[in-house]
Amino acid sequence: MDPIHQFKIEPILSLHPFGIDASFTNASLFMVIVVLASAALMILGTSGRSLIPGRLQSAAEMTYEFVANTVRMSAGREGMRFFPFVFSLFLFVLFSNLIGLIPYTFTVTSQIIVTFALAALVIGTVIVYGVIRHGAHFLNLFVPSGVAPALLPFIVLIEVISFISRPISLSVRLFANMLAGHITLKVLGGFVAALLGAGAYAVIAPLPLAGVVALTAFELLVAVLQAYVFAILTCVYLNDAIHPGH
Repeated sequence: MDPIHQFKIEPILSLHPFGIDASFTNASLFMVIVVLASAALMILGTSGRSLIPGRLQSAAEMTYEFVANTVRMSAGREGMRFFPFVFSLFLFVLFSNLIGLIPYTFTVTSQIIVTFALAALVIGTVIVYGVIRHGAHFLNLFVPSGVAPALLPFIVLIEVISFISRPISLSVRLFANMLAGHITLKVLGGFVAALLGAGAYAVIAPLPLAGVVALTAFELLVAVLQAYVFAILTCVYLNDAIHPGH
């Protein structure tokens, strides 16, 4: 009943090319499943192109429009050039969170290395695009306009620290929410099982069971919300690369 055991990475296929551990693990397997599931949603959902869409087509179209509107509102029309990038991130995080709610699966986004890699990809894209498009003017991102010269060094330092902390906050927010929620579900589920096996205390087992059901519904909401938060923050950061001036 160890609540941490569900996050353990276990090798499925051991691979060590040139002495490097590149084993195919349960995390790798579920990342492949997540990619295939998200691809299946869009491919199967858009293959029919019916005038009156079915459920799958409606889900694909609603997801597309939802992310497209998010990009337009956060990064403007220019930001739509990043739509495939943001859409892919949204689907990956969303399906990782949702599939992780199924019993005996693995939650990819509960691993800090995965969420940090996604966050680093976002910030790396912001820096590369900002420098390529604006050159040295990209540094205006750290120099707000209208600041008194005496305060400028402190403001610039704060802006630089804020920018550096973005991948940390972006990755830890997603990782911590998934980790904490799954641990709580595991603990409450174990509590229900313990009460049912305790004989006299089995009569109060429905109470924590109701808590597990409610928490599962809450985790479903969090899974969708965290994917949205990750996507909209990505759009906000990309908007800084498009318009680096304050």
